[in-house]
Amino acid sequence: MPPPRTALAVAFLTALAIQPGSAVAGLDDPADQWLPRSDGAEWTYSWTNSSYSPTPRTEQLRLQARSGTTFRLRWEEIGGNPNDIPDAGAIDFQHTDAGMVNLNYQSTPPPRQFPILCASAVECGNSVAGAMHLLIWGTRSPVLAEPLLRGTRWGSQGGADSDVASDNRYAGRERVTVAAFPGGIEAAKVESRITQAGALGDPFGSGLRTVWWVRGVGPVRIQLDHASGEVSRAELQRTNLAPLAPPSDANLLPFNRGDRGEYRWRNTRHMKKWSLQRYEVAQVANNTAQVNVKHLSGPIAVAGTYLFSTRLSGVTLLSGATRAASRAKFPQLGPRGASQADRLRFYTPFDFMVFGYNPILPVPADKGLLWRSSREGRDWKLFGVTGVSRVVSTDSRVRTPAGTFRTTVVRSRLTQHGYRFGSGTRTSWFAAGRGLVKLVFRHRDGSRSIVERTR
Repeated sequence: MPPPRTALAVAFLTALAIQPGSAVAGLDDPADQWLPRSDGAEWTYSWTNSSYSPTPRTEQLRLQARSGTTFRLRWEEIGGNPNDIPDAGAIDFQHTDAGMVNLNYQSTPPPRQFPILCASAVECGNSVAGAMHLLIWGTRSPVLAEPLLRGTRWGSQGGADSDVASDNRYAGRERVTVAAFPGGIEAAKVESRITQAGALGDPFGSGLRTVWWVRGVGPVRIQLDHASGEVSRAELQRTNLAPLAPPSDANLLPFNRGDRGEYRWRNTRHMKKWSLQRYEVAQVANNTAQVNVKHLSGPIAVAGTYLFSTRLSGVTLLSGATRAASRAKFPQLGPRGASQADRLRFYTPFDFMVFGYNPILPVPADKGLLWRSSREGRDWKLFGVTGVSRVVSTDSRVRTPAGTFRTTVVRSRLTQHGYRFGSGTRTSWFAAGRGLVKLVFRHRDGSRSIVERTR
């Protein structure tokens, strides 16, 4: 492209705090969880291993205590084998914005015939003998990443000394039949590739595990296909909990490693030619993604990097940095009092999408949900924007150069005091599995910025 008429500009964004008023899934609700912490909750599981414990063993679990979002389950074996120590133990969990984590566990040792899942048999705290042991094997932090959206993947660790690793993915919804629900029940299916290395029995400690989760109940079936050939299974026999309807698993802003796409954008007054840019998701760790943006053609030569986090509280911008050389002249943006180097710039489609305050998008994005900015916190200091956002539609069709999409529409009314170009109405269209497909920002200076997905 010809040499730009303006000097190189650098813009930085960092947004860590989720603003009050955002649409947050109810961590404080003890019942509406993938594993509830409801008072009086009880579960009965049976479990087997095809080689080392082929006769079913039965465990009764109950909620022993809870405080805030942390809770303890205690279990004991019912009618066990007189030749084995009766199975008993306790396990602590916490519901967090990133999902459910295992804080601690203690139990009787596994039956003597089971392989040793440590480098030494002395003081070995590892076990897969029992329903809860199977559940957390290789996946203690988190046990279950949330929100569970299509395409969600995460890494985790487990074992007493975090010596077991796993690669996990949400495999969608599936109807399963178990003793507790003989008529069948819809469950969320999670698959985990588990690897243990260095233990005496590490082929037994490695394998493919599948867990079927029912909202409001917990895991109803667990199956671990060991690398050594055995199969361990646990199944829910009875519970006093009632299943709940699961939240939507539509992923309106997916960031999976390797995802890429192209956008074009222009402004009807300040940049009438399209700027074409490509993005690629470079890295993902525990639902936090690094997204890189680069210039393809048009008046703005830009390179940018953004970090986006997907949590129960929504999709938020953690940080962003862009370097750009632009032939287009744009009105100045705030926030008021910021130095020239810290002034915001609109250089990429993501700059328009994240402008104002977090979250960018609630999870799930149900029609009518509303969230507001706050005059406190990091977002206010970085953007200086007041406003309100609302999900105005969950079934709106929109046409772009990339195709026609059924979308969820979010409308935000934004005011950056003293800056008409930073104020106005932004409408964003999000398509499940594709992310942002269109955005129109009607600025108060009379111009419009238009973003369209092209591929």
